[in-house]
Amino acid sequence: MTELIDIRRVQTSVEEIFHEFGPRPGRTERIASVCAVLTNPYAGRYAPDILPMMEALKAAGLDMATRCLNALGGDPGTVEGYGKGAIVGSAGELEHGALWHVPGGYAMREILGNAKAIVPSTKKVAGPGARIDIPVTHINASYVRSHFGAVEIGVPGSPQADELVFVLVMTTGARIHERVGGLRADQISVGDGQR
Repeated sequence: MTELIDIRRVQTSVEEIFHEFGPRPGRTERIASVCAVLTNPYAGRYAPDILPMMEALKAAGLDMATRCLNALGGDPGTVEGYGKGAIVGSAGELEHGALWHVPGGYAMREILGNAKAIVPSTKKVAGPGARIDIPVTHINASYVRSHFGAVEIGVPGSPQADELVFVLVMTTGARIHERVGGLRADQISVGDGQR
């Protein structure tokens, strides 16, 4: 199965937000992303059974989740938000991006100590240099409004027509100066991944 996974490039980045209008916040928001550019073994043809690649991607998912966590210092206790996504090159189909749901999402939940909330996701088919907005929510309760966000990401020159870009994102907290109400992180009580 490992012959299905051929990673060409990995891009890791960390953004630090020190200030956004209003008073200076008492914390720095940090956002890490990891993108892997890999060959799409199904490019240019319709393959009725693509599930073998989903299984084969599990090791890549764990590696990327570990890289993302390490970019934030390595302590799962500091991560409060996450998201994932995929950009499929033009010779592929949207369903090839959906192969990332299980290996990307479960890897982050495992690395972070079995986070409860579903990992939000997006995907699209696009050409080289395309960017994508990765949705972000709280790791333990999807209804925590303060952590709703998105991270714009892309890899220069990727994906080529026969490639995929898989993305993982982790954040260390709420939006700077969040103040639109709703369920707060310190009010999570149900433990169902939603509230």
